[in-house]
Amino acid sequence: MRWDIEAKNIGLKLKDNEVLKDISFSLEHGKTYGLLGRNGAGKTSLLSLLASYREPTSGMLLIAGEEPFENRKVMPHVGFVYETDYSDEDEAVKGYFDFAERYRPFFDRAYAEELAERFKVPLDKAIAYLSSGQQSAFNAILGLASRTPVTILDEVYLAMDAPTRDLFYKEVIEEQARHPRTMILSTHLVSEMEYLFDHVLLLQDGRLMVDEEYDTFVSRGASITGTSAMVDSFVASLPYEIKQLKTQQLGATKSVMIYGELSEEKQEEAVSLGLDVGPVSLQELFIHLTGEEEKR
Repeated sequence: MRWDIEAKNIGLKLKDNEVLKDISFSLEHGKTYGLLGRNGAGKTSLLSLLASYREPTSGMLLIAGEEPFENRKVMPHVGFVYETDYSDEDEAVKGYFDFAERYRPFFDRAYAEELAERFKVPLDKAIAYLSSGQQSAFNAILGLASRTPVTILDEVYLAMDAPTRDLFYKEVIEEQARHPRTMILSTHLVSEMEYLFDHVLLLQDGRLMVDEEYDTFVSRGASITGTSAMVDSFVASLPYEIKQLKTQQLGATKSVMIYGELSEEKQEEAVSLGLDVGPVSLQELFIHLTGEEEKR
């Protein structure tokens, strides 16, 4: 069975607040998706629909061709892992692994215990007494070792230190190669994690702003750098649909970040004018397309 996901014009209204608005997308089994958006953009609300925590108030959501909400054929195969308050949890780590073995058909106990050793998460210790970093690692272990055909990891790295995050990222890549699944990573650490993504979904104010392959999306961004007058002249000649995201100037040198389809002819023209056409990172596009840059 292919665990593809199809969202058709889905919306979600909580009381009087419309948190998701007319969202449509398709997610393919075997790909890793980066779900990006500012706080309040609707990321967790969207993930809660995929995990069957809520039902859309409009539109249709299908996982493996089935509506997932309260669907016993779908729910055990969708794993949603997120930062959790374990302050009152006196169950030991191995007890959670016992639970996962019972309710997750593909949970790999040996792999979970191997990860626990590598992440330095003690099996016999109550989860409430683990450090915050160990609790984040424990969440990552559950997400990876459950091997659910749809695996959703919602900022599970938050309390991990840099070496532990690096180990987590490597495991994401290796697990996707060993056991392909539809994997969704929601994150604010865009610069660290962008190399993991096959595809980017960007939410803004409850709407889907970007739904593109990673390489295609990033290729739309470019920085045009050179003498101020030459940059201004070149940028002014660009088609209206190409956005100017950011301008920086140091002395007589100017750099303008743009977003849009820069034709081969225009690229050649820029080079002939002595301008440098450079790449733009996913992090930069995320910041400036969503207006997240610090106001000055």
